[in-house]
Amino acid sequence: MKTKILLPAIAAFLLLIMGGYFLTHPSYDKSIRAKYYYETGDYRQAYSLAKEAFSLDVYNRMASTIMAQSQTSLKYITYIQDAKKYKKEIDKIALKDIIADADKAKIRLICEIMMSSYIKLAPSVVTDKGLVKQAAKYHDSFEKLFEKVHR
Repeated sequence: MKTKILLPAIAAFLLLIMGGYFLTHPSYDKSIRAKYYYETGDYRQAYSLAKEAFSLDVYNRMASTIMAQSQTSLKYITYIQDAKKYKKEIDKIALKDIIADADKAKIRLICEIMMSSYIKLAPSVVTDKGLVKQAAKYHDSFEKLFEKVHR
């Protein structure tokens, strides 16, 4: 009878100690905050906090994971920002009545850069699906544009 009460009490006590350590250790506190920022889409802040947490405790796997995930998401964001910038540039060229060979070469080069940059992106299971879809959409449009200009 005593073991039925004693065992769960010891388990609860150990969980309480582990939880206390987890909540009071600065590395894990920063990891939790980094996780919050990652989930809300502030990948720069999440990366920064996770990096700080990891530097405090290199065995903090949560910090390591969030740091890697944030870095991947930041790569996607950079790709999408570049794609938007290049799309505007290409749209300006497309407004011209006659597109010069130099402009066509510029468009081809931009498309090649964006297609090769996309290949370097490697989504993880937890990478924001919206970012992955948006990057894929831009990649497809650059591929189609490359086909048109390459002819």
